[in-house]
Amino acid sequence: MKVRLALMNFLEFAVWGAYLTCMGIYLSNIGMPQHIGAFYAMQGIVSIFMPALMGIVADRWIPAQRLLGLCHLLAGLFMIAAGWYGYTEGTSAQFPVLFTFYSLSVAFYMPTLALSNSVAYSALAQAHMDSVKEFPPIRVFGTVGFICSMWFVDLMGFKSDYNQFFVSGALGVILFLYTFTLPKCPVTRGSERQSIVDAFGLRAFTLFRQKRMAIFFIFSMLLGVSLQITNGFATPFIESFKAMPEYAGTFGVKYPVILYSLSQVSETLCILMIPFFMKRYGIKNVMLIAMFAWVMRFGLLGMGNPGSGVWMFILSMIVYGVAFDFFNISGSLFVDTNTDHTIRSSAQGLFMLMTNGIGATLGSFAAQQVVTAHTVNGVTQWAACWYIFALYALVVGVAFALVFSTKKKTFTE
Repeated sequence: MKVRLALMNFLEFAVWGAYLTCMGIYLSNIGMPQHIGAFYAMQGIVSIFMPALMGIVADRWIPAQRLLGLCHLLAGLFMIAAGWYGYTEGTSAQFPVLFTFYSLSVAFYMPTLALSNSVAYSALAQAHMDSVKEFPPIRVFGTVGFICSMWFVDLMGFKSDYNQFFVSGALGVILFLYTFTLPKCPVTRGSERQSIVDAFGLRAFTLFRQKRMAIFFIFSMLLGVSLQITNGFATPFIESFKAMPEYAGTFGVKYPVILYSLSQVSETLCILMIPFFMKRYGIKNVMLIAMFAWVMRFGLLGMGNPGSGVWMFILSMIVYGVAFDFFNISGSLFVDTNTDHTIRSSAQGLFMLMTNGIGATLGSFAAQQVVTAHTVNGVTQWAACWYIFALYALVVGVAFALVFSTKKKTFTE
């Protein structure tokens, strides 16, 4: 069963890895650099309501593993449509059409991040396994899938064209077929009289009544602002060095996606560290580590270059594993262990809403504004942009340290 869940995670994130880190390069090549922020923000916009909505459906009507497959089928077909439009139109592609196909695809993909977690947690619970111990080694295969997809797209030369959408769409359809082999997840279909909150599966939102959970979700949103910044702008930033003769022939400039994939390699190691850190240091300290890792992530990008400063790029990629995993995976585990099993999918959807939804949306639009404000005659002052992002992460980290409190050094407190 753990092998089946591992393969599910491999495909889940391979779908995303095909385009997430290189879409900005493609958009720049077809004359849409000013719309990069909008494309990445759309992932956040749909995450404001789609994960929560699909979580409600999974909790009450359609088994999570079945809904996971349906969402991937629709997402895959719309992504293939985006690729086909890019193929037929080339550099004449129009923003409204491409953006519509892409938006419909991510609208159905983003809920699957929470649904795949729910499927795994449900299967582990039915097998009477400890999710904190067993889930990270399963989830690590998602990062492996992400890396494999990134490398395939880069080595095949798809990082700068529409083929990245075809790869993503095809993987999505494959995952749809694979979901028929996954363990069945229970749904709640009580026959007793229910309140409106229960009937529509909105009980997960009542978690905001708990002060500690409310603070956790609010800071999850604030930290979520950082999530899409490097996904949208890191590879275009690294590629911008090709205009400088002293950097044009460097490995990072030739293969920016492979260089960026070191971030995901770091993830595979950091995920396996989570059980130890969660149980020994608690959710507050783990999230603080993540927040200050974001400060280092952005700051090192601002100071580095693909030449003599490439070590700072590499260190930034390594730090990303801590910044992402110690926040996303630990936060997901914290939500799972602090909510009732009857609202498991809804609660995961709410976590996604706050992070990849509201937070990532604000971050994508804000990052685009910062980059645009520091671009003159087509040349961007990237260092200033990265320092601004680092300062933001620092402020959030300090505020979290002062506001969020725990009584014990356990992740369940």
